[in-house]
Amino acid sequence: MRKPRDIDSELKALEAKAKTLKERRVRQLGELVIATGADALDADLLAGALIGAAATKDANTKEGWRKAGAGFFQRTARKTATRSHRGAANDTAPDGHAASA
Repeated sequence: MRKPRDIDSELKALEAKAKTLKERRVRQLGELVIATGADALDADLLAGALIGAAATKDANTKEGWRKAGAGFFQRTARKTATRSHRGAANDTAPDGHAASA
């Protein structure tokens, strides 16, 4: 005979996982705001800009923003890769001087 499923515990586990994923998403969005420098903007201005971006229907405008965002992430990835290849073991730049972060 099969063991009956404990639906309550499965549901609690799924709810916990959903909560963890939501918290991670919120944290990542906060990190994105900081990484782009948008944390220097007034909260009302940032909220308005995001609302405007979400409401925009113009495909060309959205494509321009998408390209700018992709370029931002490519630059960020290159900077991270350069730092990790620069002598991370002794934290020095290729010229022997201390690396500036």
